[in-house]
Amino acid sequence: MDIITSFISILGILCLGIMSPGPSFVLVARASVALSRENGLATALGMGVGGTLFAILALLGLQTVLLSVPTLYMALKILGGAYLVYLALQIWRGAKHSLELEGDSTARAIGFYESFKVGLIAQLSNPKTAIFYGSVFAALLPPNISTTALLLLVPIIFTLEAGWYSVVALLLSSAAPRKAYLKLKTAIDRIAGAIIGALGLKLIVDASST
Repeated sequence: MDIITSFISILGILCLGIMSPGPSFVLVARASVALSRENGLATALGMGVGGTLFAILALLGLQTVLLSVPTLYMALKILGGAYLVYLALQIWRGAKHSLELEGDSTARAIGFYESFKVGLIAQLSNPKTAIFYGSVFAALLPPNISTTALLLLVPIIFTLEAGWYSVVALLLSSAAPRKAYLKLKTAIDRIAGAIIGALGLKLIVDASST
């Protein structure tokens, strides 16, 4: 019964963390609205894989390593922040470029794998995700939990991560949101770029101040 209670508590907290707005949400939303449902789902899948990898590493004790080696944690935060800033600049620079959503060379050039890769790298660019998972596990997992229970936790986490962002992709890839995006593309892209860039800079500043 203790394990069941722990699982419910863990999943509840993870749901709140996953669903909170951030660069992951922005990227999935933008891919879904600006490109296609498939691109949005590919980005969501990348987010799910990245989040699950961090969860596995947290279960293996990465949180302890990162917190015990501040230089490593600082380096990961700076690298992650730099990638988010780079991604933000790419979005900002392309804000004024027109985008035909059906069948043009731009849409074809951004395939499933590319969108998956963007989602995966964006998720892995923030080591705070590992700390988040590690903190939740350290606080709520019972010390005598079985290996079977731990193995069960991994696919559940993937389902939560990929499932939530897939819902976002499905909701925002319908005709109405895409039409609205085309009308407001420059403003939306620059807002998205600003948000992602600000989060990247915050990672770098946080790392530099530690």
